[in-house]
Amino acid sequence: MNPDGVAVAARALALLCLYQSAGAVFFLALFERELPRVRVRVRRLGSIAALCGMALVPLLAPLMAARMAGDFSGLFNGALLRVAWHSSNATAQAVQMLGLMLIVIGLAANKPVAVLGAVLGAVLASCALVLTGHTSVNPQRALLAPLLTVHLLIVAFWFGALAPLWLALRHEALPDAAAVLRRFSRLAIWLVPGIALAGLSLAFVLIDDVAVLRRPYGELLLAKLCLYLLLMGFAAMNRWRFVPALQSSQRALQRSLVAEYLGIALVLAMTATLTTLFSPDD
Repeated sequence: MNPDGVAVAARALALLCLYQSAGAVFFLALFERELPRVRVRVRRLGSIAALCGMALVPLLAPLMAARMAGDFSGLFNGALLRVAWHSSNATAQAVQMLGLMLIVIGLAANKPVAVLGAVLGAVLASCALVLTGHTSVNPQRALLAPLLTVHLLIVAFWFGALAPLWLALRHEALPDAAAVLRRFSRLAIWLVPGIALAGLSLAFVLIDDVAVLRRPYGELLLAKLCLYLLLMGFAAMNRWRFVPALQSSQRALQRSLVAEYLGIALVLAMTATLTTLFSPDD
């Protein structure tokens, strides 16, 4: 088995856990009081995702050492492990672990201070990638870091809300679920386009030659953009068709939320591939 493939898979799963746990916290901060029947389930979802993330994130540095060695012998190579643990990736992973721990503690304690800690943890877990990768070493980092922060926070908000919304449709009284869906849609219609605006701005700064778009890095970026546009189609259908007619379209909306969830999961898998294997300079 190739260390590259294992590293991509581990990073993709870690990203799924990070953004599900962070997004669950953001969702609870916004909507918990309106969802009495599912709040415990959403807390459990966020906690489980955070704990899974805490199991996955520590694997990423050793897998980086394995990739440097070209095989899994790197897992036991002290010199390569030290390089991995002293990289910017390791710094980001330490921040992710801190954020995930705050999420677990905050969701378990269920007190005002702990809730604030959980929100702080969600922000840290979501935005730790600002500390590493192509943007962190670019001369225009001061511009790129805020753009990437906005991009990552909105991704966490969107992705992390889909499973709780599905749970609300399944377990809450329909009027309560409908009220939350309408509020979420009103927020999402302003926030979600920011993913594309920030992402395209990042690409504009990072890519100095359109020839990059014909190489793996650019091809993955274009694939992410196409998938994003498809997901926007699902979101628009939910907003304008399914939510207003929720009484008759509840099952269709649940299926649409599942499709959105899987689509964003695929985008995160592409992101893991992009950040693990390629760069704009390749």
